[in-house]
Amino acid sequence: MNRIFTAVVHKEDELYVAECPEVGTASQGASIEEAVANLKEATGLYLEEFPLKPSMHPLLPTFEVPVHA
Repeated sequence: MNRIFTAVVHKEDELYVAECPEVGTASQGASIEEAVANLKEATGLYLEEFPLKPSMHPLLPTFEVPVHA
């Protein structure tokens, strides 16, 4: 059985960091594609040890904050 997860990606210095909010795993790579591929592998390995409990897909709302330059 396959399940779809979310990858949240941001850049830190020269690397991209990918995080999976549903599981709490994270990884990094030189490109977005590499970071997500590494996250996929890390999440798969994590779930082999710690099976996922049934839950709903997380909500990822956005919000606006005033920023003064």
